[in-house]
Amino acid sequence: MGVLWMIVAGVLFATMGVCVKIGAQYFSSAELVFYRSAIGLAVLLPMIRLRRLPLATHNWRGHAWRGLSGFAALALFFYCIGTLPLATAVTLNYTAPLFLALLTVILLKQHPPALLWLALALGFVGVVVLLRPSVHPGQAWSVLLGLVSGLLAGVALFNVKQLGMAGEPEWRVVFYFTLICTLGGGLGMLTLKLHPVGWRQLPLLAALGASATLAQLAMTRAYHTGKTLVVGSFAYSTVVFASLFGVLLWDEVLPPSGWLAIAMIAGGGLLSLKARPSDEAAAAPGNIS
Repeated sequence: MGVLWMIVAGVLFATMGVCVKIGAQYFSSAELVFYRSAIGLAVLLPMIRLRRLPLATHNWRGHAWRGLSGFAALALFFYCIGTLPLATAVTLNYTAPLFLALLTVILLKQHPPALLWLALALGFVGVVVLLRPSVHPGQAWSVLLGLVSGLLAGVALFNVKQLGMAGEPEWRVVFYFTLICTLGGGLGMLTLKLHPVGWRQLPLLAALGASATLAQLAMTRAYHTGKTLVVGSFAYSTVVFASLFGVLLWDEVLPPSGWLAIAMIAGGGLLSLKARPSDEAAAAPGNIS
């Protein structure tokens, strides 16, 4: 069942990407982050109140760092979806497990096994292979921001790991992340040009918030009911579904080298997970959006 739930999450995350790409024609990335997060918050708050879950925490700094890094990663990810082929933007964001493994080694001063170095080399060579034939010179800035989004997503996942070790429940981590993204998106809307929401955009924004929230729930369910390494391998189904949507909706066809690069990045992410079995839950491939 875990694999099935992850495939459902992959379809929903790819659907979210489609909503973002269409929504980029009408709204800024800050606005899209706000609407996505506000809808998620509207779903989470009643659930928390109904179950009388406590929101008080002593780890506010950890939540702040996780929320801010996650918000920045999400905003850059949404921007890249609007300016790059959908599959390319999603793949760049899915370098997060590679950055997480690298950050864990650097910040915790651990001695990684040779398999981890192989995983990092495979993944980052895959990034180079992906970019050379698939990206136009004018998209270099978006590519750089896409890699930064992957790095910041890795920072966010590292903070999630630290919060988990401190005993913070997953729902509280998700709540504060969603709250910070809502506030950050709202502040961004105040500083940038505000675009009006018409009746035609309302279904799009509702689909954005619903697909993202349901995808997070499906992904969480997948890791709770399946083996991490097996389920994690299907997390990269998001890239496949995003590629299919890109072909069907925008004629975004990846060359064979692009598919090879995606396989290398996915393989690097999974190898990094296998190389660190003690941290597998935190290092599992997934989407923070």
